Amino acid sequence: MNKILQISLREGHILLKNPIYMFCMVVFPILLTIFFTSLLDDGQPLDLPVAIVDEDNTSTTRALARRLDAFQNSEVTAHYASVSEARRAMQEDRIYGFLYFPRGTTDKLLAGRQPKISFYYSLTGITAGSMVYKDLKTISTLGSAAIGQAQLQARGFTDAQIQTLLQPIRLDLHQLNNPQTNYNVYLTTTLVPGLMMLLMFLITAYSIGMELKFDTGKEWLRMADNNILVALIGKLLPQTLIFLAVTLFYEFYVFGILQFPHPGGTFDLALLCLLHVLASQGFGVFAFGLMPSLRMSMSICSLWAVLSMSMAGSAFPIIGMDGPLQAVSWLFPLRHYYMIYQICVFNGYPLLEAWFHLAALVAFILLPWLVLKKIKNAMLTYVYIP
Repeated sequence: MNKILQISLREGHILLKNPIYMFCMVVFPILLTIFFTSLLDDGQPLDLPVAIVDEDNTSTTRALARRLDAFQNSEVTAHYASVSEARRAMQEDRIYGFLYFPRGTTDKLLAGRQPKISFYYSLTGITAGSMVYKDLKTISTLGSAAIGQAQLQARGFTDAQIQTLLQPIRLDLHQLNNPQTNYNVYLTTTLVPGLMMLLMFLITAYSIGMELKFDTGKEWLRMADNNILVALIGKLLPQTLIFLAVTLFYEFYVFGILQFPHPGGTFDLALLCLLHVLASQGFGVFAFGLMPSLRMSMSICSLWAVLSMSMAGSAFPIIGMDGPLQAVSWLFPLRHYYMIYQICVFNGYPLLEAWFHLAALVAFILLPWLVLKKIKNAMLTYVYIP
């Protein structure tokens, strides 16, 4: 313990001396947390630009256009004379979609001849396209329902009969845990931990690689009596404490101040925080042991962290990927972090339901055991090549 403390004090001096550590370990994670939570503060994209092509130009079609403009997610920013003009505007990313009323729409509606109205939307941006699609489809359905209601009232039907005819089956929708469909809850809780994991990977590999670069590895090992395990624990202990403090700040800010849903409770959050930090450091040590080179180990860490964003399963479900990709997803610590968060924190199930993912993160923590000898050999014999 005395040697671990001495090495930790030495490492603390290095952290204070080199500003890159404080920026990557404290400043950048806090800025990322504030940036993403502020960027998605509204919960959903609001006032996405859409357009109207109204060749009919009647009070009915103008009323439908006003209803579309009243929706929270869409804003009618333009009226075009033809479909080709609206399509060009959509292709130039000036609008995300448009609603088309052909000539004679109202007359056909009143005559009961089922006119066709069209809406077009762009899925170049999947989130914006999906939100615009929902509004355009809703306004199209509301338009036909309003005309149908007027016709049925003219025939003497009661309100209850009209409601039954227009909507034979009533939907009772319950969105669990995130009823507001807040995209901040979905995205921030994966993106920020993933980016923090990237920084932990890099700093861990960087700090060990710097011993090799400046030829201080022998001195480092000598302080630990050539025990590489003691040397690594002493070196990583100050970083672990700083990363834990920053991660706890992130969790306090997101789940305490912003009140993101977390039915699983604070114990699950604290455990997930600890596993998040230790598994990230374990992978960083393993990456350096796999390739005892500052440049190559940091490249491996960068690649693995970037791929983790896609393989976590938050943006695209893992079950929808090909079989080999589903198998590869288990090799990314962010995947297991996300599953524990989703199962235990977000949905409130006991930790036993996520035992496999807990065991996987523990395995990442233990990965350095496989490369301890190789790291020690690198410190004693390797010559740094820029």
